[in-house]
Amino acid sequence: MLQALFYILIFPGFLFVSLFSFFTEYVDRKLCARFQNRIGPPWYQPVADFIKLASKEDVVPHLADRRTFEYAPVFALAACVTAFLYIPTWSKEALFAFDGDLIVVIYLLTIPTITFFLAGWYSRSVYSMIGAARSIVQLFAYEIPLLLSILAAALLAGTWSLSAVTSFYAHHLGYLGFNALGFVVAIVALLGKLELVPFDIPEAETEIVAGSFTEYSGRLLALFRLAKGVELVVGTSLVASVFFPVALDFGPIVGFVAYVLEVLLLVAIISLLRSLAARFRIDQMINLSWKVAAPLAFAQVLISLAVKEALHL
Repeated sequence: MLQALFYILIFPGFLFVSLFSFFTEYVDRKLCARFQNRIGPPWYQPVADFIKLASKEDVVPHLADRRTFEYAPVFALAACVTAFLYIPTWSKEALFAFDGDLIVVIYLLTIPTITFFLAGWYSRSVYSMIGAARSIVQLFAYEIPLLLSILAAALLAGTWSLSAVTSFYAHHLGYLGFNALGFVVAIVALLGKLELVPFDIPEAETEIVAGSFTEYSGRLLALFRLAKGVELVVGTSLVASVFFPVALDFGPIVGFVAYVLEVLLLVAIISLLRSLAARFRIDQMINLSWKVAAPLAFAQVLISLAVKEALHL
């Protein structure tokens, strides 16, 4: 019991993933700044921002649904931390692995966006409701390409267990090349899912202030920002465990170091893409999803099925 609580609350649970999310946020902001010829924040800035927000008063709008308004960030953070417990980090086996946990992880990663929608919609602010509507549209647009790109790799591995998928590719590194198209789609879909530039339409500050979070302040806003940081860690960890399980046979220490480096590499790629592109319009975002990302993800599924049949896996 105590060991399980340690795993959930300390490592690799809430405390570790929260601190790691602060570090990845720093890396992301620093890289974006350097790509734009700026200095960027100091290493402690994400923690300082969190403490500053947490020390401020929570203001709930008069017309808002108080219960939904206050519980939404808690559910968002809880879903992200729970999903992380099913992802292999320093070994080929996650802490609470079971058959079908890959579907559970993808399902849990949809909950934060749903809470963004509920938080904005029940804030009863015009800007919040517009941001909420955009969030749910973007969820439907990029959830399917991300799901297909991940499931294509699972089809080739012949399992719905994330740990089993990681173990399969760790022992068959040559098969990783067959998932190259899926990896590209997963990165683009992850940008859309995390609502990062150029898919930051739900939070476009020049149009709708802060979207779903316009009416949030204090600890509630701090929790939402922490949830988004943890979601970045979980999303990149999921992609890393499926597409880059390359050093998990060398012991837990080497495996953990490799995992951290892989996540930071993916964060660097995301930062580069954020710096290269401007914000899309909502119609451009939908067209990119359904006319480009989704067909390519479906093509990756067909490739995985063809390879599986050809190699009799």
